[in-house]
Amino acid sequence: MRVRRRPKKAASNVYAFIDSQNLNLGVQKVGWKMDWRAFRAYLKDEFNVTKAFMFIGYMQGNESLYEHMHELGFLIALKPTVDVSASDRDKEDADYKPTVKGNIDADLVLYAMKELPNYDKAIIVSGDGDFVSLIEYLAGQNKLLKVLTPNWQYSSLLKPWENYVIRIDQLRNQLAYRDHLNRRRRNNNQTAPKNNSEK
Repeated sequence: MRVRRRPKKAASNVYAFIDSQNLNLGVQKVGWKMDWRAFRAYLKDEFNVTKAFMFIGYMQGNESLYEHMHELGFLIALKPTVDVSASDRDKEDADYKPTVKGNIDADLVLYAMKELPNYDKAIIVSGDGDFVSLIEYLAGQNKLLKVLTPNWQYSSLLKPWENYVIRIDQLRNQLAYRDHLNRRRRNNNQTAPKNNSEK
């Protein structure tokens, strides 16, 4: 008599902790933009992610973006940003654009530890070596599921956990944002009949 093996059960409660700037800049560096709806669906379908915490440096005027990300299913944790521009004289320049930084590392680690009793497994989305202690701890507690890095240029400090790493740049076909409206307009312009009134 053959015994049927039960399919391997996915972790029932998986949380993702996302370093949004590292992810966003990392995929842009290799020439594409993230489709955030597709990314949230990927986390859910592939890993059964029930909560996806996204850590973002707050920029005034981006409130509609934060609301949109929330509507897509991300739990948004905003961190105040600071202007790290060179000098006050630069700020008087008419073409001045502030360089802002929102350091979310401590918040991401804090949330991951605060939420520890509430999840079975965690996914860390970042290629930043600043999270190596968190990754090491979660792996030691058998709580680390995956580390998703934006591209191949992730920190060498993550090398001991390479078997957990998934490179998001290899998922470009699945996760890249495509502007279907603009593409449709371009296609319509290319297929529109030419005006032959001039002779």
